Amino acid sequence: MSTIADFMTRHPVTVGPQDSVQRAAELMDTLNVGSLPVCLGQRLVGIVTDRDITVRATAAGLDPLVTEVQAVMSHRVRCCSEQETAEAVLHQMASVQIRRLPVVDQAHQLVGIVSLGDMASRRREGVHEALRRISTPSEPDRAALAAA
Repeated sequence: MSTIADFMTRHPVTVGPQDSVQRAAELMDTLNVGSLPVCLGQRLVGIVTDRDITVRATAAGLDPLVTEVQAVMSHRVRCCSEQETAEAVLHQMASVQIRRLPVVDQAHQLVGIVSLGDMASRRREGVHEALRRISTPSEPDRAALAAA
C-alpha cells in the first residue's frame, strides 16, 4: 500500500508569517504555484493561497508591500503525515475540496507537500473521483453581497 511519502514533494518553498504579501505573491509567480506553506522555522503555522491574497488583501485594499502574510493566511491548516495512505489523503482532499496538503511529522514540522497533481502524474487510483468531488462548485458566500 502506497503512503504519501511516495508522492509528496520534499522541502517545499515556504514563507514566514511576517513576510509581505507581495513576497508571497512573487514566490507563487516564480514557482507557478497557488499556495505556500507558512512556517516559523520548520513548524507549519498556516498556509497562504493566491485566493487569500486576492480576497483578503487586494479586495480589502491592503497594501501588499506592508501587509504581512499572517494577516491573510489560513491558520487552520489541513495536513497529513508521511505514513498516511494515498487513499486516505485522497479522501480527505475530496471531502474538503482542496488540491494540496502540507505533510508534517509528529512535531508538526513541515517535511513536504502533496498535490492531487503529484498523485495523478503517478497514475494513483482514485484521483479521478477526488478531482470530480474537489471540482464540484460550492455555494457562493452571498453574505457579503447581502450586507452591501
